[in-house]
Amino acid sequence: MDARIAALAERIRALEPRAGATSVVAVDGPAGSGKTTLAAELAEQLAGSYLLNTDQLYPGWDGLAEGAQRLVDDVLTPLSKGAVANVRPWDWAASSEGEPRALPPCELLIVDGAGCASRAAAPFLSMIIWLDADAALRRKRALERDGEMFAPHWESWAEQERELFEREQTRGRADLIILTDEDPPDSVR
Repeated sequence: MDARIAALAERIRALEPRAGATSVVAVDGPAGSGKTTLAAELAEQLAGSYLLNTDQLYPGWDGLAEGAQRLVDDVLTPLSKGAVANVRPWDWAASSEGEPRALPPCELLIVDGAGCASRAAAPFLSMIIWLDADAALRRKRALERDGEMFAPHWESWAEQERELFEREQTRGRADLIILTDEDPPDSVR
């Protein structure tokens, strides 16, 4: 996958900024599809980029849609104006909002997480990457990653994702689709 990551990083370097002076790459798709892994690999290749995981923005297990809107209101809109964004991170263990932290304007922001490529975010996005895999494999990956904390919420979270992705038609608006059923991913289009 290293050659593919390097090629994708080159493609990203050529993007035009759409959030003020910031190019924003959204890595979207359902839980367990590999978004965080890909985003981290890209951030490693793209020196000086800033990586934001939307898990920080969702206000709890029922907050997928609200988290997607927080990305627009709290991060993308301020960055598009050259202002400092304020991320209000969610403390999953305490089930409450944590202390806000500043996200200064940057040249490249990689956002990873379900819902980050919503239609409301689209005007700010330079590229949408969609990741997906078989549902059973995604569930296995997510539960291995997040342990039993995610298990009781899997079905309701998956339903929120289905509703959001259907309404937003996110996959159909993606600039790149990566299927991660195999390692390395079996299809990049």
